[in-house]
Amino acid sequence: MYYLGIDLGGTNIAIGLVDEQGHIVHQGNIPTGRERSATVILEEMALLALEVAKEAGIGLDQIHSVGVGSPGAPDVQNGVIIYNNNLGFRNVPVRAELQKHLPLPIYVDNDANCAALAEGLLGAAGGVRYSVTVTLGTGIGGGVIIDYNIYSGFNNAGAELGHMVIAAGGKLCTCGRKGCWEAYASARGLIEAAQAAAEKAPASLLFKLVDGDLSKITARTPFDAAQAGDQVAAAVVDEYLEYLAVGIGNIINIFQPEVIVLGGGVSKQGMALLTPLEEKVMGEHYGLEGVPPAKLKLAVLGNEAGIVGAALLGFAPEQRALVSLFGPERE
Repeated sequence: MYYLGIDLGGTNIAIGLVDEQGHIVHQGNIPTGRERSATVILEEMALLALEVAKEAGIGLDQIHSVGVGSPGAPDVQNGVIIYNNNLGFRNVPVRAELQKHLPLPIYVDNDANCAALAEGLLGAAGGVRYSVTVTLGTGIGGGVIIDYNIYSGFNNAGAELGHMVIAAGGKLCTCGRKGCWEAYASARGLIEAAQAAAEKAPASLLFKLVDGDLSKITARTPFDAAQAGDQVAAAVVDEYLEYLAVGIGNIINIFQPEVIVLGGGVSKQGMALLTPLEEKVMGEHYGLEGVPPAKLKLAVLGNEAGIVGAALLGFAPEQRALVSLFGPERE
């Protein structure tokens, strides 16, 4: 049997046909066109899914189910997106709309949960029962995997990891609270810190790398400058890693996962991020004596995580346990 996985993004819709081992055998994508109505977007999404299957030579009778990963808050039981700010969705019946064109079981969940499921079963945490995936992008997303299943609380709104407060009364977050982890440890938080530091130190390499145009600073800029020996940038990176370690330490102390997977744009710094971060996280653990520590790993599935994770929503629990054995990082 095959499974269709749909990654519904704010700018792009990616769809993949996935086999029983979690491999994408064929895929396609279209612009989301978020200015259009939800009904039109979902219809085109369904038609693309049919086209992807047809191009792969797979009939609907060979497809077990369709999974959809979407930003926002899902009603998993009823297949509804309650709230999606990127697309302006409010109580959109995704399952009902797709089944007008795809007479198959339809599963719906948050896109970060889908990515965590993919990394937890087939990616960097493949082969373990307990993992947490943290995505370091414009914001901080995340997903918690327990016994190969997504944990999101009784109302499907849990695991908003970026919005735990790490500094009471601290920086204002986009969510309206103050001191959220996301305000400090997201790519946006890193960029804002680098811009502030560069403005105060125009002689620094951090400033010179962007020719004084602070709007050109990216999450990579302070890492590049620090690796070239710039002390201003090194201080920015070190402070960023401190904030990142505090949040990761909290996650470890609450969940004690075997693996924490780091994904998103900031994770592309690779070992320049991971090596110093591991040392800082060790100081945030509680009661480690005699207890194996969680491992930090970099995400490996990239843009495929959303598609694969969405497809995995249709896997039965015993299938998830089995497919996790195929994870590339199993040790």
